[in-house]
Amino acid sequence: MKTVLLHIHDDLGAESRLQAACDLARARNAHVRCVQVSPMPDLVAADVYGGAGYAPTLAAEIHAIDDSFRDQVEARLAREDIGWDWVQFDGDIVSGLLSAARLADIVVATLPEAGRADARSPLPIVPELALGGRTPVLAVPQSARSFPVAGRALVAWDGSPESCAALRAAVPLLRLADGVDIVTVEEADKARFPATGAPEYLARHGVGAELHSWPRNGRAVEDALRAAIGELAADWLVMGAFGHSRLREFIFGGVTRAMLHNARVPILLAH
Repeated sequence: MKTVLLHIHDDLGAESRLQAACDLARARNAHVRCVQVSPMPDLVAADVYGGAGYAPTLAAEIHAIDDSFRDQVEARLAREDIGWDWVQFDGDIVSGLLSAARLADIVVATLPEAGRADARSPLPIVPELALGGRTPVLAVPQSARSFPVAGRALVAWDGSPESCAALRAAVPLLRLADGVDIVTVEEADKARFPATGAPEYLARHGVGAELHSWPRNGRAVEDALRAAIGELAADWLVMGAFGHSRLREFIFGGVTRAMLHNARVPILLAH
């Protein structure tokens, strides 16, 4: 894991994203690629409705705002002991990030707090990034102050292709964790991949892990997982991104969507 893609955007999650990317880069001796996408597709609508004359002016204003923020972020990065570079695109934000992520090992994006209060609220793009590409996403809560790579990790495991993909993607980071817990939530109505497969796989990579079969006790799966995060004092979570696409709108499955809502810890997602 040597290339960390950092989503650059002037919003209330910018600092938590940057700090998480720096923590990740230091832990893995990795390079941070800052990707800033100026959202020019909005100008196309102006052309359709006869506003073509305004488009160059609006584009110049957007670039000026983005350039000012770039100066701030570069000054901040200059104080960090990491390698980094900068890429700027004009276009759709999600498409630009997915394109840049093709040769990245992980994407750092923000999980917004409930609802978008104003224009500076982080964009809710984690679902599209996680399901729209092949690169794992580190989804960082908006209020997070760091990414505790060396803390305790929890792997949500059900043997699905998505959870297998997340486990494989997380191995470089799980090697650095102080402890790894693998949690399977008891579901009597679901056929299972052998639960021991996950710790055996990690053991072959030199990662020790403790396996837990977590009781539902009448709760939803996501509520049982949240309880496990609290009781096991997990600092970050690994889980598969479940979902499907509908006319380019990416929709998470119920458990994934619920876990991302008001997330307490950073979540590494893969699909």
